[in-house]
Amino acid sequence: MNKPERLASAVAAAEFQVGGVIMRRPFRIRRLGHFGVNVADPEKSKDFYCRLLGFRISDPIDFGPRLPEDKRASVGTTTGYFSRHGTDHHSFVFFPRDAYSVLNPHSLKPSGAINQITWQVGSLQEVSDAFDWFTRRGKQIRRAGRDLPGSNWHFYPPDPDGHTNELYYGIEQIGWDGYSKPREMYGVRYTKPPNLPHQSEYAEVMQATKDGIAIEEGLRASDMGGPETYDVGGILLARPFKIARIGPVRLFTEDMEAMVRFYRDDLGLAITEEVTYKSHHCVFLRANTEHHTMALYPLALREELRLRADTTLMSFGLQLGSYKQLRDAIAFLKDNGVTIKYLPPELFPGIDYCAFAIDPDGFAFQLYYYMEQIGWDGKPRPESQRPEIDNAKWPEAVEGHSDTFLGEPFLGPLG
Repeated sequence: MNKPERLASAVAAAEFQVGGVIMRRPFRIRRLGHFGVNVADPEKSKDFYCRLLGFRISDPIDFGPRLPEDKRASVGTTTGYFSRHGTDHHSFVFFPRDAYSVLNPHSLKPSGAINQITWQVGSLQEVSDAFDWFTRRGKQIRRAGRDLPGSNWHFYPPDPDGHTNELYYGIEQIGWDGYSKPREMYGVRYTKPPNLPHQSEYAEVMQATKDGIAIEEGLRASDMGGPETYDVGGILLARPFKIARIGPVRLFTEDMEAMVRFYRDDLGLAITEEVTYKSHHCVFLRANTEHHTMALYPLALREELRLRADTTLMSFGLQLGSYKQLRDAIAFLKDNGVTIKYLPPELFPGIDYCAFAIDPDGFAFQLYYYMEQIGWDGKPRPESQRPEIDNAKWPEAVEGHSDTFLGEPFLGPLG
């Protein structure tokens, strides 16, 4: 087949142009943008997520005013938190489970322990076109529009197991001064994608200034997590590591085929690798060049791994800046009373050394430093070329790979 024939074939197989590029769906996911869980006590969780792991609060959110009066006294705390590890307004959220479930009954299911799995696309046009595409195909959408805090345009399609996924564009960025947008800028609330083209965020900020809004009076996180006593790559921090990247998300499922169809065919993630572990079929999908951003495991594996029994969340990943940081993080967390688990390395192709920190609610957070990168041909490294991992005997230092420290870099200073 010559080049014109290949192009004609591609056009016939696809229906959409995304930024002038012919594709099979009207959007392309670029990365995992943020993730969230619903917890019993956000204040208790905040100590783990912020003081120990290093997330910084961007904004609180109080669900109390939205609750029916007869429910407010029975749900306990109503305030949750948006937090960040970089300049995105939030990369991790943790909301009060009981209050949130009153407003969102679907969160009472095992899948509802996960608040959201959020994917970034490249433009507002893609959000709008994707919304129309999902709607035309009869796919459920829980809500859409633009939420604040965060300012990102989005819509929320659930997967077959009920996990809330979010496709978004344009999340608020927090700069060197650490301030988020003030509440006075929230103004108009959107319940669906806007008519296009829409004014830029810069124009919105300039208009707020003209309207007399003090744009410098947003929230600024003041808790540093303790004294800065650890040398992390030449920078003093309050803990001996820095989160450089979030993900992957790992889910247990009873219906592997349906879940694969959603993440592959609806969202457009690519299958990188499939693994059979003790007769359990596991599937690994990617959004960008990382080996995987999403991993699906049979629900039957959950009990065998002795993970929390009432949630479909296996774990959420936190990539640290180096192997040294990973080793230091494990020692630091153990010293602070955190339970650390080691799981079979066969379940994590593309990652070599990793450990799991268990939070106050029993959720597992995967700590790792290396993720295999996939090139233009879409092929992962052969299993024979991957190192053997002995969780009982980690070395002081590890051999570098051709893609060590590659992938999406952490932008900005570490602290």
